[in-house]
Amino acid sequence: MAMKNRAFKQVDVFTAERFRGNPLAVVLDAVGLTPVQMQAFTDWTNLSEATFILPPENPSADYRVRIFCPGRELPFAGHPTLGSCHAWLEAGGQPHGEFIVQECGVGLVKIRRDGNRLAFMAPPLKKSGPLDEADVKLIARGLGIDRKDIIHHAWCDNGPNWRGVMLASSEQVLALSPDAQILRGLDVGVVGPRGKVGVTGAHADGEAQFEIRAFFPVKTGMAEDPVTGSLNAAVAQWLIGAGLAPKQYIASQGTVLGRAGRVHIRQDGDDIWIGGDSVTCIDGSVQI
Repeated sequence: MAMKNRAFKQVDVFTAERFRGNPLAVVLDAVGLTPVQMQAFTDWTNLSEATFILPPENPSADYRVRIFCPGRELPFAGHPTLGSCHAWLEAGGQPHGEFIVQECGVGLVKIRRDGNRLAFMAPPLKKSGPLDEADVKLIARGLGIDRKDIIHHAWCDNGPNWRGVMLASSEQVLALSPDAQILRGLDVGVVGPRGKVGVTGAHADGEAQFEIRAFFPVKTGMAEDPVTGSLNAAVAQWLIGAGLAPKQYIASQGTVLGRAGRVHIRQDGDDIWIGGDSVTCIDGSVQI
């Protein structure tokens, strides 16, 4: 099949400072590409995800996106949602209404402009409630901690099949050295408060109140994601719903990897919005 020059951007997401967030490859014209080609390109980029923009199939959507990570396609992911929307708008995309509406594997996702940031509405959880005790013990063993160190836990499945656990402090979260063999096949999110966090919010404006780390399986074993929108969306629904976090907070992620990701969480009515800055690092074309 003949190669075609396609508009391309590489975007850094959940940061206002280039090279400090989570990078995303965005192919802006993916018409005619097969899933095999999309997967091969994603694997080649060596990034956590790549996205491919297509015309919408649902008339309510502004565009359709297919999201790939190494080895598999995802029905939804947060940083690819914000990064793809940023790239689409920057390339001249015009939404039909007040919100930008993205079509993806989980259906339609609303995105809004929140000042200079974009924010997506957290999709409904496919699975919630406490984890099985056997899973909690396995995760504790895989994280190299005692079972009693996990003070809360819940399913955080909103497409990606996240299992969420909470530790008592951000220091414990940052000290983790997970065992890829024990956690093989599991998507695990770990959260801990930075200092004392109450449901009213006790931190200065702009300061992160939680530290989050995300571990997920790849072909070579297990990877850590720099900043993860889908996990933060599900964790926010869990923590706010359980009274473990205020209705508005900031989460820090990527610290161990030398990043400075910031995820802005806000509940408006029954909806939870997941926001972050995005900056374009590479703008050009790619031959696929």
